[in-house]
Amino acid sequence: MKQLLRAVKRCSVIAAVVLAAVSLQPAGASASPQPVVGGTRAAQGEFPFMVRLSMGCGGALYAKDIVLTAAHCVDGSGNNTSITATAGVVDLQSSSAIKVKSTKVLQAPGYNGAGKDWALIKLAKPIDLPTLKIATTTAYNNGDFNIAGWGAATGGGAQQRYLLKASVPFVSDADCQAAYGSDLVPGDEICAGLIDTGGVDTCQGDSGGPMFRKDNAGAWIQVGIVSWGKGCAEPGYPGVYSEVSTFAANIASAAATL
Repeated sequence: MKQLLRAVKRCSVIAAVVLAAVSLQPAGASASPQPVVGGTRAAQGEFPFMVRLSMGCGGALYAKDIVLTAAHCVDGSGNNTSITATAGVVDLQSSSAIKVKSTKVLQAPGYNGAGKDWALIKLAKPIDLPTLKIATTTAYNNGDFNIAGWGAATGGGAQQRYLLKASVPFVSDADCQAAYGSDLVPGDEICAGLIDTGGVDTCQGDSGGPMFRKDNAGAWIQVGIVSWGKGCAEPGYPGVYSEVSTFAANIASAAATL
């Protein structure tokens, strides 16, 4: 069971990228059509920290020259100039898009496909846009969260041109484990979604993107990284996200080495 579910990461090859408010499905799996998996179009400048990565994943600006994404979106650590980060626009075809190449990748040490699903991408030059701070405690691991991405609107669907957004509620570890059993790593992961009805979720191509909310001061704060799930927006199966607060210290230490 673990091998099946862990294969359902929310990344995608560029030819078959997914959007939504974020969830993924393996090639060849069937899925009923979803209207953008519950998402609506984001306004230009609404989430200026959002980044699209050329391998078919999302991410957020952790620093002006570092993107935080999912470990399963990258292939190990080391020098890497093959990734292009697109930022500054909701329309990927906009002539105003900022495009910067990568120089290095740092995948979470010890990542083996179960938990620890985070990675950092160093950019060749800074992008002059707001960054997204990350949660360092579990204080914000509750309530409603925002998700956004350019991934598929349906399982196996095409990449979206425009950034879509949605809101999903927190799902407890107990309820998430009822869905996924031992595939869930509660200490590493946080779940969110409409568990009873489905209909809103992330999808293929949204992997690595942020799940975020407002902090007590009204600023955006990242609490999760799009990781995996069963299908896209299916009832009974919430989205699973890497729990940022668990790895905040590791992420900060790793970023300091780039």
